[in-house]
Amino acid sequence: MALVVQKYGGSSVSDVEAMRRVAKRVVATRNAGNTVVVVVSAMGDTTDELLDMADALTSDAPGREMDILLSAGERISMSLLAMAINELGVPARAYTGAQAGVLTDSKYGKASIVGVLPERVARAVQAGAVAVVAGFQGINEVEDVTTLGRGGSDTTAVALAAALNADVCEIYTDVDGLFSADPRIVPSAHRIESLTSEETLEMAANGAKILHLRAVEYARRFGVPIHVRSSFSDKTGTWIVDGSREDRPAIPAVAAHLDKVLDDDPEDHPAERGGRRPARSLSALGVATVDAVTGTVVAPEGAEQPSATLVDEAHQTAIATRAQARTRTSAKENNVEAPVISGIAHDRSQDKITLVGVPDVPGAAARIFAIVAGTDTNIDMIVQDVSASGSNLTNISFTCPDGDSAAAREALEEAQDELGFAALEFNPNIGKLSLVGAGMRSHPGVSARLFSALSEAGVNIQMISTSEIRISVVVDDAVLDEAVRAVHTAFGLDASTAEAVVYGGTGR
Repeated sequence: MALVVQKYGGSSVSDVEAMRRVAKRVVATRNAGNTVVVVVSAMGDTTDELLDMADALTSDAPGREMDILLSAGERISMSLLAMAINELGVPARAYTGAQAGVLTDSKYGKASIVGVLPERVARAVQAGAVAVVAGFQGINEVEDVTTLGRGGSDTTAVALAAALNADVCEIYTDVDGLFSADPRIVPSAHRIESLTSEETLEMAANGAKILHLRAVEYARRFGVPIHVRSSFSDKTGTWIVDGSREDRPAIPAVAAHLDKVLDDDPEDHPAERGGRRPARSLSALGVATVDAVTGTVVAPEGAEQPSATLVDEAHQTAIATRAQARTRTSAKENNVEAPVISGIAHDRSQDKITLVGVPDVPGAAARIFAIVAGTDTNIDMIVQDVSASGSNLTNISFTCPDGDSAAAREALEEAQDELGFAALEFNPNIGKLSLVGAGMRSHPGVSARLFSALSEAGVNIQMISTSEIRISVVVDDAVLDEAVRAVHTAFGLDASTAEAVVYGGTGR
C-alpha cells in the first residue's frame, strides 16, 4: 500500500461536475490499494472574486482579516469534495489547514510553514477514510488563520507529504505536466518527462507557474518525489526528484507503512491521559518514543509530557531523518548526456527600479539595499554600471515583484538626501526570460546562442543574471512572447507535433 498525497488546483475543482470527476479519481486511487490524502485549492476564480469584493470595500484591508477572508475558498472546496467522495461510498473527512496541523509564522498573506503536526489527518487515514485538507492556509502562534500566498496549496501538499513520509506527492493541474515553455505562448512546447529539483527550483523562481517555489524548496529539503500531471487526462506527467533526470521513482507495491500514531483506541490521545505534567525538556522524559508522523512524544508511565515547542522540534527532527534516509543521487553526476536546456521560463510580474547618479563609494550599495530590505521587498536581479570617467557616479538597477515595488520606491525616495542619488526611474513594463538546464554546466556556447537568437529577433537586453544552470535576461514586456518563441526554436526545443493541451484554461 502506497501513501499518496494528491493536490488539485482551482481549475480541477472549478464546479460541481469537476468535483465529481476529481472524487472519482481519488476513489480509484484508494480502491487500487493506496492510502490517500487530498489537498485542494479554491474553486475556479473564487480567490480573485474574494479579492475583488475586498477591493470594493477598502483600499487598505488589514492582513489578518484578508487571510480569514481568502481562506474561505479552500474551505468550500474541501467540504464539497469530501461530500462528493462520501457519495461514492468512500468515507472522507475534511480539515482546515489549522485542523490538519499546518503551523506558520505571522506574515499575513505570505506566511511560511514552520511545522506540520498532521495528527488528525493520520487518524483519519488510519481509520480508512480519505483526508481532504484545505490548501493555502495554516495557523500561527496566536491561533490566527494565515495564508501562504498565491499557489500556496502546492506547499501545503508537499509539507503534508513530508510529514506523513508519503511515497509521492501528485500535483494535479490543467496541463499534462511541465513543458519546455508556456504552451500558451509556444504551441510547439514539448512535455518534459523528468527534472531535477534543482532545475525545477530555477524554473519556478523565474516565472514557471505550474509549481509554487516554496513547494519545490520543501520537496528538495525533505526528499519528496513530485509528479505533476493533469486531472483532465490519465497521461503520465513530469517527475521531479532529488537526483538525475533519469531517476523516475516507481510507487512501491507495498509502501512503508504509516507510523502508528495512537494506541488501539484512536481517540485516546496520550496528552489526554492523567498523571502527566508538561516537561521542560526532552531529557526530562527519560526513554520516550517519538512518532515521526505526528511528532507526538509518548512518555513512559509516570513521566512528564513535553511542551508544544519540544514536540514540534522532535517532529521536525524525525521527518528530516526519514527524508535523509531516501536514496539520492547527485544531479551533477548524471547530466552529461542530458539535454543542454530543459526549458524556458518567463515572468511578467516584476518591476525595474533604477537609481541614477549614485555616489560610487564604499558602502553606498549596502545602504541602498538595507533600506529596501527594511520594506520586506524581495530583490531578484541587480546591475551596477561602471562609473563614468571622472564622475565618481554610477547607476544601480534592480528588479523586484510588482507587489513590492511601491514600498521600495517610497522608502528610497524618502532617503534620497541621505543616499545622494540624482533621480529614481521606475519601469513596470519589463519581462524576464530564463533559460534553465543542468546540461549547460558542461556545454560551452549557451550564452552565445541565447544572445544571437535574441539579436536576430530584434530584442534588446536590459539586464543579465546567471547561475550555474540558468541565464536570465530582462527585456521589454512588449517583445517577451516573441523572445521566448525565438529562443525556444534556437535551442531545438520545438516538438514536431503539438503536445500541449490546456484543459482548464489557467494552468493551476
